[in-house]
Amino acid sequence: MSRDILGAIGWLLLVFLAAWVGSRFLPDDWYRGINKPAWNPPNWLFAPVWTILYLLMALSAWLVWRQFGFLGAILPLTLFILQLVMNSGWTWLFFGRHRLDLALVEILAFWVVLFATIVSFWSRLPAAGAILLPYLLWVGFATFLNFTIWKMNQRPA
Repeated sequence: MSRDILGAIGWLLLVFLAAWVGSRFLPDDWYRGINKPAWNPPNWLFAPVWTILYLLMALSAWLVWRQFGFLGAILPLTLFILQLVMNSGWTWLFFGRHRLDLALVEILAFWVVLFATIVSFWSRLPAAGAILLPYLLWVGFATFLNFTIWKMNQRPA
């Protein structure tokens, strides 16, 4: 098997490991019972959107890795791995711990790290950065949704 194929498999496994960790914390009775805006996407939409985004993430990282190797792109690929960890961390905070406030702080930091990842990828290989733009938009939407849900569920002082 070629290095490129093994690399693609490795990046897919890494990305879907993060997806698997995130999938341990899914919408539950708590989520169904909290206030959400009318524009909250239906639950069935999340799985196909995230599947596509995870595939794009793996492709993007693989393109950078294939062109430069891990050591040749250590900062971009480290940022990529960090944003993957933050991706799973948000799911744990929001759905697992039911901490809308901490999830909001975390997703804001996550968005910044993801943006830095895209800039770093783009400076090396513009196509790899561009592939992540739908992901950035989705996380931006999720950030606004997290903020709105947090505001809608605050208890009066």
